[in-house]
Amino acid sequence: MKTILFACTQNAGRSQIAAALFNKLADPKKAKAISAGTHPAKSVHKNVILALQKIGINLTHAVPVLLTKELASQANLLVTMGCKESCPHIPGLKLEEWDIEDVEGKSTEETVEIQKKIEMQVRELIYRINTI
Repeated sequence: MKTILFACTQNAGRSQIAAALFNKLADPKKAKAISAGTHPAKSVHKNVILALQKIGINLTHAVPVLLTKELASQANLLVTMGCKESCPHIPGLKLEEWDIEDVEGKSTEETVEIQKKIEMQVRELIYRINTI
């Protein structure tokens, strides 16, 4: 089974969305996602919780997690979510950078639009994993 690690700075927005969508859409026998941040917030952004509730995903109990080498060692792929120079580089771990707009401070409607962009990339990643 493959483990995908989605990371952003606060682990309160984009990486939470990506991991939740991945885990909803991927075959759990083939792959799973986890998420973390380099400077985790105290909680997931409210707009993220509300946007994902609209598609049946409940993140009310999700808690931002610190990205550590131990956590990264569980992953086959690290996907960073547009955090640029603050994104981590873990030696030996395959890396993809997705240029995704930050959802912090956005309305729920704006967050839904960003979530749709993340979903398209998640679906493409799942396709690639299933064809390897």
